[in-house]
Amino acid sequence: MGCSLHSDLAKAPRPTVKVNGVAIRHDAISREAQNHPAPTPASAWMAAAQALVVRELLLQEAGRLELTPEPTADAQGRRETDEDALIRQLLETAIKIPDADPDTCRRYYERNRSRFSAPTIYEAAHILIAAPRRDAGLFKKATAKAEELIAALKQSPDAFAGLARQHSGCPSGAQGGALGQITPGQTTPEFEAALCTLDEGEITDEPVATRYGVHIIRLDRRIEGKELPFELVKQKISEYLRTAATTRAHTLYVRMLAEKAQIEGLQLEAGPGRASTQVHQ
Repeated sequence: MGCSLHSDLAKAPRPTVKVNGVAIRHDAISREAQNHPAPTPASAWMAAAQALVVRELLLQEAGRLELTPEPTADAQGRRETDEDALIRQLLETAIKIPDADPDTCRRYYERNRSRFSAPTIYEAAHILIAAPRRDAGLFKKATAKAEELIAALKQSPDAFAGLARQHSGCPSGAQGGALGQITPGQTTPEFEAALCTLDEGEITDEPVATRYGVHIIRLDRRIEGKELPFELVKQKISEYLRTAATTRAHTLYVRMLAEKAQIEGLQLEAGPGRASTQVHQ
């Protein structure tokens, strides 16, 4: 969207945007628009203007409070700009968010127990007869080969590892088809759906088709997911609740500044997701 967006923005009519009489330069808005994916250049420009107005509001408030920038560096040694430091210091000064108390964390845990469980772990092996799905002829041959191997495995299940080494198009074939431990979401939906239907030691009795080709799958072990105890996740819950409260507080703070300011050229939408204090450099 880069060059095309710049060109479209240059042609589009643009209002003059001001915050308490300070104009936001059109070229600054155009540069910022590159960081705001949107369906049209006009909506990207508007999102960028919103972000820069929020930034200007915060910088003006930092100036009113006569804050002096004290930039910090992150773990990679990247140093804040003076403006970013001022915004951070302003928000740290103006907004105090207490840690969530244990009772609040406990209530959140009780309402969201399904979020706090370890995933089911599968230990599995497979034989892949590789074939691109777009090639109907090759895919049909791969399916026939898989059916042939399944028939052989019904007679001799212990031959799985040897057949994997001989026929599998997956690197795991060298290990007898062993895939190690798999958790939900790590394989294709078709593979995962087939895996979930198997008992330990069972081999699929029909080929399983995926975008990689045709699979024969064996489930070696299933370790059912368990609910994590509150004590193990309470710190993570506390951090999550603090982050959510901070985001809400920032939004309300920006809204308060906007209500006291004279903003020209746009209607500031300081709702969730709009009142971001982060503007790309």
